[in-house]
Amino acid sequence: MKVYFLTLGCRVNQYETDAARRLFLDNGHENADSPEEADVCIVNTCSVTGEADRKSSQMLRRMAKNNPDAVIVAMGCSAELKDGEVPADIVIGTREKNTVVERVEEFFEHREKKTLEHKTGHKRPEVSRSDVYHDFGTVLSPEGTRAFIKIEDGCNNFCTFCVIPYARGRVVSRSAEACVKEAEFLAQSGFKEIIVSGIHLCSYGKDLGKDISSLLDVLKKIDLVPGIERLRLGSLEPKSMTPEFISGLKELKHLCPHFHMSLQSGSDTVLRRMNRKYTTSEYEDRVNALRSEFPDMSLTTDIITGFPGETEEEFEETIVFAERLKFAKIHVFPYSEREGTKAASMPQMDMSIRKARAKRLIEVSDRLAAEFASSMTGREAEILIEKIIEKDGGLIAEGYTANYIRTFAGVEGMDISKGDIVKGIVTASENENCYIKLK
Repeated sequence: MKVYFLTLGCRVNQYETDAARRLFLDNGHENADSPEEADVCIVNTCSVTGEADRKSSQMLRRMAKNNPDAVIVAMGCSAELKDGEVPADIVIGTREKNTVVERVEEFFEHREKKTLEHKTGHKRPEVSRSDVYHDFGTVLSPEGTRAFIKIEDGCNNFCTFCVIPYARGRVVSRSAEACVKEAEFLAQSGFKEIIVSGIHLCSYGKDLGKDISSLLDVLKKIDLVPGIERLRLGSLEPKSMTPEFISGLKELKHLCPHFHMSLQSGSDTVLRRMNRKYTTSEYEDRVNALRSEFPDMSLTTDIITGFPGETEEEFEETIVFAERLKFAKIHVFPYSEREGTKAASMPQMDMSIRKARAKRLIEVSDRLAAEFASSMTGREAEILIEKIIEKDGGLIAEGYTANYIRTFAGVEGMDISKGDIVKGIVTASENENCYIKLK
């Protein structure tokens, strides 16, 4: 069979798509470059926002329309949460993705192709209790320069706006041995940068009765893998940034000084309504502690605008807080009602207000990103080359610094290839990008 994959949503989804692709290839099937030429079209869906949910269904319908003979597979969070009909022939839950080849092959064996008028019925699940981590084994990313390792799934936090615990279930952790084995495989395959990710990364080990030190232990083991020159972390939880954990991070030889720590709001009253388990003061203390150990670090975050009940004063608190903490980038989301969450039953504000506030916060983010990039001018930096393109008669390399700034360098006449890590001096910046002269 020829199989086409489309991924929506987060890094974990991309990792799981890469894993599913490998499973098909290992079982003698082929990768399709377009949905039109595929026998099977797989959409790894997302439901983090209402827009992501709508896009997931839209992509499923579009593929079925453009290739009526293809078997359409919906897997992932949006597919998991649907209560009723899903525009797909096969629906695979978030904890069943490693069965995708078996399910598709079984479907072909019986040839029970349905039409859009006869969609697959799917019952929305209850929140699953902790169970075992379903391991895909080693996963190769097609990107070729950076690779992800998923070490955890699920979330126990139940923020009032979030459907992820319902879609992913409670926390389950991967064995440290499996994480290290995959890191070794990736290093031997030529990857120099590893991104350690999970749905709620700082909960790693919680299902086994362990604390944040278990995450530090597995990071130390990955850090020692020969060939790994960069270790980057997924989203971190403010409450987990204890002095002991930060000191442990400092000991990692290959850790990139880029930390993504979700904020969601800069107002304490909004944070309480969100059921976030920290205050802005606690968050700022964690940031200051990180900066004292990693002075060149970049800090990125997520913020929701227009959460139910958010007043103009509360939004202003978020603006002031974001400017004071000098985020390198803010991922901004207008609040989106998610069925089944507590926030969905709260009084909602007009979408125009949510979007207007998002627009204003994005302007703040753009300015802060430009300021952070500008602060790098004159400093030494290294970049991992992700691609080399021809431009204006010369060769330009593009990559990211350790603290995650997109950077460009002229490499005409140099013996430099994709995947190399090179050093130089930052000579200029433009918006959130930098330019570097290589040594």
